Amino acid sequence: MTMTKVEIDIPDEIVPYTVLEDKDAQITRNAMLVYPYIKRGVMSYGKAAEMLGLHKVDLIALYGKLELPYFDETEEEYEEDLAVLKKLRGATV
Repeated sequence: MTMTKVEIDIPDEIVPYTVLEDKDAQITRNAMLVYPYIKRGVMSYGKAAEMLGLHKVDLIALYGKLELPYFDETEEEYEEDLAVLKKLRGATV
């Protein structure tokens, strides 16, 4: 994967949290940079994973460890989806 240095303006207090030597910490930082674009639908999990040099499942697992949801549904939406699935399978709801 090709890397490019980017210069951005950030508050001085944040600098220690952005300069990371640990590879896993760098991946987490970079994954956090793309997460808002995934949630807004600008890019997919698959594209983000590709850009980060990860498998999609590994990126989803990383977000799970950070308690960032893969599914963005309310409990009510989840229950509605479950009821539809049960109905399609012939189960009683």
